[in-house]
Amino acid sequence: MSVKVGDTAPNFTLRDQNGSMVSLNDFRGKKAVVLYFYPKDDTPGCTAESCGFRDQYEVFKTAGAEVIGVSGDSPESHQKFAAKYNLPFTLLSDKDNKVRKEYGATMAFGFVPGRVTYVIDQEGVVRFVLDTMFNFQAHVEEALKTLQDLAVK
Repeated sequence: MSVKVGDTAPNFTLRDQNGSMVSLNDFRGKKAVVLYFYPKDDTPGCTAESCGFRDQYEVFKTAGAEVIGVSGDSPESHQKFAAKYNLPFTLLSDKDNKVRKEYGATMAFGFVPGRVTYVIDQEGVVRFVLDTMFNFQAHVEEALKTLQDLAVK
């Protein structure tokens, strides 16, 4: 089952790059969340995507959102990845891909974890979903556009 626009985003709790437990519900009623699933730390496409979110992070914060990246890598891998590229946001470890499966951010080409971004509003409702493996910048641009459109309404 895939999470779609209009659905309530399923809550989850995962370990971040610092070893702390982070729940989606931590943000409910406080901030929107840009939740992006990516295949693997420190690979060319994932680095480009993550650095795109990094470069626009202050704009996302100004728009009232927190950025959270999720992959199957360990917290230690996330910590190295975040330090290497100065990523200022949370990276969560979904080692068994349970959350990925719950959201429907499944495998691309049958074997590579997919690249899917969700914009979740303050009330926990999914307002945007983008599933594209190769247009890394679109994940950043379209998520930001969605947040800005929500602010206007």
